[in-house]
Order: sequence, then C-alpha cells, then structure tokens
Amino acid sequence: MFRTGNAGQRLLIAGAGLAAVLLAQRLSNIPGIDIVILEASGSPFGEHTWSFHLADVSEGDLQWLEPLIAHRWSGQSVRFRDYERHLSSGYASLTSASVREAIARLPNVTIIPHVPVAEVGPQGVVLKTGEKIEADCVIDARGFRQSNALVLGYQKFVGLEVETETPHGISDPVIMDASVDQLDGYRFIYLLPFSPTRLLIEDTRYADGVEQDQSAYERAIHAYARARSWTIREVIRRESGVLPITLAHDAERFWSEAPNDVPQAGMRAALFHPTTGYSLPDAVRLANLVADAWPVDSPTLTRRIKAMALSRHRRHGFYRLLNRMLFRAAEPQRRHLVLQRFYRLPQPLIERFYAGESTRFDVARILTGKPPVPIHKALACFREGPFLTLERA
Repeated sequence: MFRTGNAGQRLLIAGAGLAAVLLAQRLSNIPGIDIVILEASGSPFGEHTWSFHLADVSEGDLQWLEPLIAHRWSGQSVRFRDYERHLSSGYASLTSASVREAIARLPNVTIIPHVPVAEVGPQGVVLKTGEKIEADCVIDARGFRQSNALVLGYQKFVGLEVETETPHGISDPVIMDASVDQLDGYRFIYLLPFSPTRLLIEDTRYADGVEQDQSAYERAIHAYARARSWTIREVIRRESGVLPITLAHDAERFWSEAPNDVPQAGMRAALFHPTTGYSLPDAVRLANLVADAWPVDSPTLTRRIKAMALSRHRRHGFYRLLNRMLFRAAEPQRRHLVLQRFYRLPQPLIERFYAGESTRFDVARILTGKPPVPIHKALACFREGPFLTLERA
C-alpha cells in the first residue's frame, strides 16, 4: 500500500462529483485532516452546473458554500401556456469551473485524476492497476448505483451556454418555461442568465426512457433562441445528463445491497430529491453529518449515513407519490398541467417542497381539489408496493 498527501487523519473519496466537492469544502477546515479525491476520468468535476434554491440550505451552510458559488440571483420565474409567475426565492449555481477554483485553494485536499477504482474497502481502495491506497476512512461517491429496489422515471437534459449578439433580457433564472411544445413527456426550457449576453439554455424532459438524441435537443435549443429573437454568436460550452426520478423505492433492500462497512454518498446513496433530481441539499446534509462525526471510521460512518438516508426516505414518500401520478397517471403531453397547478400555490410551500421539507399541511394543500389527471389513474398510484412488485417481476 502507499499513502498520498500530508500526514494526518486520511479521508479517501472515490469519485470527483458534487458529493466529493461538498465533503472536501465542508471538512477542509478540520485540523489534521488529509482529504484525497480519486477520479477515473481526466476531468474531475466534469462539465456541470449544480443549482439550488437558497431556501434549501441554512444561512450557516451558505457561508461555507460561498467559495463554490459562481452565480446568485434574488428571484426566479416559471412560465406555462396559461400562467406565468415570478417568485422572490433566491437561487444560486455552482459550476465545474467555480468548483475547481475553490478546491484548488484548499491546501489539505489532493485530487488524483486518471485512477479508475476497482475495489472500495473500509480502509482503502484497489485501483484497476492493482495499486492500493489506504486511508482511515473511505467514502464511495462514484455516481448512481442501479438497483431493482428503485423504480425510476428520468429527467434528461442538454444545455448550451451561449453568448448572444445583443442582450437577452433575462434577469433572473427561468426555472421552467413549459410554454414550449411538449415532447417526450413533460418538457421545459431552463434559463440561467450569467451576464446580459451570456445565458445557459437547457432543454429538459421528464420522460420514461433514458434514450437521448443530443443533436435533436441542440436543434430544439437553437429553435427556442430564434423564437425569442436571440442571435447566438457563440456556443461557449455544452453539458448534458440523465437524472433519476424516483417513483418507488424499497430503501431497506437498496441499502442491503450496499457494503455495510463502506459509506455511500451522493447519487450512489440515492440522496437526491425524488421529484426534482436536485442533489445539493442532501449533499450538504451529508457533509455536515461527516463533519460532525469526524474523526470516524468507515463502518461507523456507514451506519450513520444509512440512518440519515432511511429517515429522508420515510419523509419523502409524498414526492414519490407525485412522481407516480406524473409518470403513470398523466398523459405525457398533459404532464405540464400537474406542474402548472402546483405553481399556483403559496411561495413558502413551494420553497419547502424544493427543500424536501413539505409539511402535512403542504401535502394536503397540494392534493386538495381535482387532480389534472384521470381520477382512476390517480387512485392507482397511491400504493407504492405494487410498483416495486412489478419492477421485481
């Protein structure tokens, strides 16, 4: 075995994604900690934009997140064919570039690219080259783990960050512009204004399958820009992804499939909002959990993370119900009506929904009235078990 970095209590993280970023940032000021992040590819932190609502996290968490944040806004908007609304909820985004710059400033964090991991254990990893790296605690954050204990829909997206010839006129993020043609399920355009002429235009679709024709998405983005009378002078960068949306989840079975002595993090631990796919708020909670527990060994941390994940799972049953109604009860071309109805509700309720902290009163408000889906199909979605049984079959 060999050790890397400075002497001290060693934390090894496999996978350089959002969970690793937040763990490194949160734990970096703990005396005597040495953090090593291993990444299989040559591009740690990839090419991504990670966004969150400011109400998703506490003021204290915002303070340690601040070095990672590339852009902040004081409001956000949504658009549907029959309804538009501006909300005063703050919003922020991290980018791969802002993350790389912030992590590079941390003297006790080492990132090693081009090191595919073959095995992860409680006291180290084995690389595909056969080399071993040891540590006092190891966290597996290598991305989403497939399991029959999860029944999924998908959020697929392609984004182009562009420079426009003239000012685009967007001042705050447009979280959903669902006034567009409804293709491949529920479709909306997501807009992040980075400057008067710099804009991220993202075509997002809540769909049943993972297939994605990226060139078709890009053509749709260019068509949207033309419809808004924007002339794209240059495409600065591209990003794309497929996020899981949870319809049903047997959490006990999911965790029984994972090692009981290696902590799981991020998407690998199914720590993401079941409906939006946003993973930053849960990654913040996990980073705080690890910081509060440190120093800690891998088996103990595994138990603590599992307990947190199971608690979040129990609280998130309502979101999985909404997802089943969206994906199984609503006709694909009418899925936007579910969201249009939701966005007529009070702003504090919407903020709690995005934070994954909906109250019983919130649930009652959301479910009150006639749903924009056939009643018999809505009723068939209430029980989670049958969906898991079908998946296993």
